Amino acid sequence: MYLKNIVKHFIVITKHKWVVFKLCCKVGQPWRGLVHDLSKYSPTEFWEGVKYFNGHHSPITDCRKAEGYSKAWLHHKGRNKHHTDYWVDLSAPDKTPIIPYKYVAEMLCDKLAAGIIYKGKDWTKEYELEYWLNERDRTLVNDQVEKLITEVFIQVSKDGIDKVLTKKNVKELYEKYCINYEKQDDIKENETKIK
Repeated sequence: MYLKNIVKHFIVITKHKWVVFKLCCKVGQPWRGLVHDLSKYSPTEFWEGVKYFNGHHSPITDCRKAEGYSKAWLHHKGRNKHHTDYWVDLSAPDKTPIIPYKYVAEMLCDKLAAGIIYKGKDWTKEYELEYWLNERDRTLVNDQVEKLITEVFIQVSKDGIDKVLTKKNVKELYEKYCINYEKQDDIKENETKIK
């Protein structure tokens, strides 16, 4: 059984990486797709994944239930900038900064790929929006990034991945929600300093 889990877990994380890579290529971030989740092959993450492997959702979920926390997740989120948790610093003035574009693009691809892999033939274009709407209230993330993620998944639920996950569309949405928002804040801050 243990050997079976080793093989199955390896296949699942490798398939996931492959789907993320393909999606990252669509949004103009092939390098992010290539290096995506390499830490999942590290002993800390891999062996916990094998121990709690189930094939239907992340082993981290089952580990948390059994042990109260997941060493694999603590390891993973601290090394992978495409996770919102990487960008949380509760001691900083800006507790959840706007995440740089390349990591947001990778994050979107990661979330969609996870749904595709774990749901298999039951995956629908509406799945990620439904999942995100349940998850977002428990996610610490910059408000503008949260709006961007929500918008992308709304678009995917209506138009599908191929139409939405394009370099042009994702970049335009990032500019709309994150870059232009930052510029507006800078203008307001400068106006306040002048007064």
